[in-house]
Amino acid sequence: MENRGRGADPRPERGGNEPDGPRPSAPLPYEGVWRFTAAAVEASVPQARHAVRDLLARQGVPVSDDTVYALLLIVSELVTNAVRHAALLSPMLAVEVAVGPEWVRVSVEDEHPYRPSALEADHGQTGGRGLLLVREVTREAGGVCDVEHTASGGKVIWTALPLKPTRFP
Repeated sequence: MENRGRGADPRPERGGNEPDGPRPSAPLPYEGVWRFTAAAVEASVPQARHAVRDLLARQGVPVSDDTVYALLLIVSELVTNAVRHAALLSPMLAVEVAVGPEWVRVSVEDEHPYRPSALEADHGQTGGRGLLLVREVTREAGGVCDVEHTASGGKVIWTALPLKPTRFP
């Protein structure tokens, strides 16, 4: 996985849905935006998960274990979806991690134009519940998620979670 840091501004570029509140005058040591690119192949799923986990630890992000587990599950689901459904038109994908003073945002971007929606899956199916799971995990953690089109015609699916869990038991 290639890591290309993109500066210190942690605000989501597209959605602007980070929590409101007073902003410290100087960025905290763990704040920043990092972008990883990878081939849209199955091996990229664990690579993305490990890259996000290692980045959070390396940067010293003050995130709870529950939030880390939620983020890793979300990254796994979103990268898996990109590999399974977008690889034909998008041989590469990107995972971006943005960390602010009170939130962390992960996004997965591909060049496939189809905008997915979370559908109820038949209980007999073994798949088809990834976006439902992402939405539910995000909601339970007190976060927000969305799907947006990119300027190049692809899409980005992102989730922002508070660093301190608000609804986990």
